[in-house]
Amino acid sequence: MCLKTPFLFGRQHILLLSVLLPPPLLALALFSGSQNPGWLLHSDMGQTVLWQLRLPRALLAFLVGALLAWAGVLIQGMVRNPLADPGLIGVSGGAAVGAALVLWLGGTGLLLPLWLQPLAAFMGAMLALLIVLRLGQQGNSLHAMSFLILAGIAVSVLAGAIIGLLSYLATDNALRQITFWSLGSLAGASWLWVGLLTVVLLLALWFWPRRLRQLDALLLGEVEARSLGIDVPRLQWQVVVSVALLVAVTVAACGIIGFIGLISPHLARLLTGAAHRRVLPLAVVLGGCLLLAADTLARSLIAPAEIPIGIVTTLLGAPVFIALLVREKRRWQ
Repeated sequence: MCLKTPFLFGRQHILLLSVLLPPPLLALALFSGSQNPGWLLHSDMGQTVLWQLRLPRALLAFLVGALLAWAGVLIQGMVRNPLADPGLIGVSGGAAVGAALVLWLGGTGLLLPLWLQPLAAFMGAMLALLIVLRLGQQGNSLHAMSFLILAGIAVSVLAGAIIGLLSYLATDNALRQITFWSLGSLAGASWLWVGLLTVVLLLALWFWPRRLRQLDALLLGEVEARSLGIDVPRLQWQVVVSVALLVAVTVAACGIIGFIGLISPHLARLLTGAAHRRVLPLAVVLGGCLLLAADTLARSLIAPAEIPIGIVTTLLGAPVFIALLVREKRRWQ
């Protein structure tokens, strides 16, 4: 039996929202803050601030939110539960350990290549995700979501302890970097990071659209998906590697940012239904816009200072997660 919803976005609505929603939020991000818009537009220093600082930061915020939302859609589709989130199940914590390790080693005086931090974050994210999925598995079927969240909490606590140890052992300069980065911040935005995340987004756009129907079949269960001719283990490995990559580059770029990968797919499903070919593009746009708005808020509330964006997204996302937990509890009572 099919449950009807009051309103469902069609493809034309998704395209319209994708075109109309980001530009005003991007303009707001560019011109909000302690500086006067006229100074930004009509002075040489203002032009430098606008095009070399604010624009790459705004674009990076959108890209990070989009990639986190993409990771959220994939992991929720694989474990078949809307409460899964890369941060809640330990993936962000694993990526954070890898990136913090590179920051700590850099503080000891070692000359490390720039590509090592994203690579270390990717390895940490993939290891954490594999551990969590292993703890939540029995044979070929995943346990209830509670076991997955508990496993994620355990991995996140362990990751936090390792980061705390690295912070204790770090030099003053490395300690400041690890602390500032672990709270989540887009202050280190650059065109290099914008280019790297754009490449990752383009790779995801090339790889995943042809496999969204397989994710739809996986929602029915692993046995049903196999009966439709889908190579379930291969699909699961593709999700694991993709989620690890998407989370790793965002964590390496701006630290730990939570709940975007939870809220965006949930909002998209409320508007479009469960089909991934509609959920994914809308969730990606919503994720980018949510983080863009959160970063604008973080820079504006106590301007000229700024609140770490990870704190803002957690303050906004935690109540939503609690509401989702309450709703899921009522469904099973």
